[in-house]
Amino acid sequence: MKLTFHGQSFIEIETPDANVLIDPFITGNGTCDINPEDVNPDAILLTHGHQDHLGDTVAIAKRSNALVVATHELAGYLGSKGLDTHPLNIGGGHQFTFGHVKLTPAWHSSSYAEEDGHIIYTGMPAGILFTADNKTIFHAGDTALFSDLKLIGDHNDISAAFLPIGDNFTMGPDDAKIATEWINPELVIPIHYNTFELIEQDGQKFVDELSPIKGRALQPGESVDI
Repeated sequence: MKLTFHGQSFIEIETPDANVLIDPFITGNGTCDINPEDVNPDAILLTHGHQDHLGDTVAIAKRSNALVVATHELAGYLGSKGLDTHPLNIGGGHQFTFGHVKLTPAWHSSSYAEEDGHIIYTGMPAGILFTADNKTIFHAGDTALFSDLKLIGDHNDISAAFLPIGDNFTMGPDDAKIATEWINPELVIPIHYNTFELIEQDGQKFVDELSPIKGRALQPGESVDI
């Protein structure tokens, strides 16, 4: 399984059978290394509805016919835009042809601002457990530190965890270190930082302080094989 970081919280997962995107925020993401036309996913998984996570989902899914998996309200909203969607809710999972997806809690908010300024409620925010080829990936989405993260670690053998470290809107590096201990992944990769001034952090410093758990601060466009 190949995991590629494309800036902010956008992760591309490549398995022998499928290409899956999580939170494909490209347009307006100054740290992203690709264009929306460069990806052709089989599925798009969304943690919540904020613009820096929903991103280019509509354009990509319409062009590629990708299935979009999201919380019930967000899936309903995107379905109204003509996308092929599958609704899940917190704690629920489903086996797809490309892998198993389960949504976990995340302490955050979730809405989408349309061009006219109208705010759309898009349900609860979520984290994502994605399992394929006997590997489980945990994408925490946008979240604060909360104690149930330990349950996620206790009940899942996590190969790689993507954790936000930007602070201000999510947990910062200190809380993310605690989350890492609780989740106990084989590898942790920091996300949701350095995209905007308010969330500037030193990703390398964060991973250097994680020992004995292995960390990797990927630059946009960099990949890791697990």
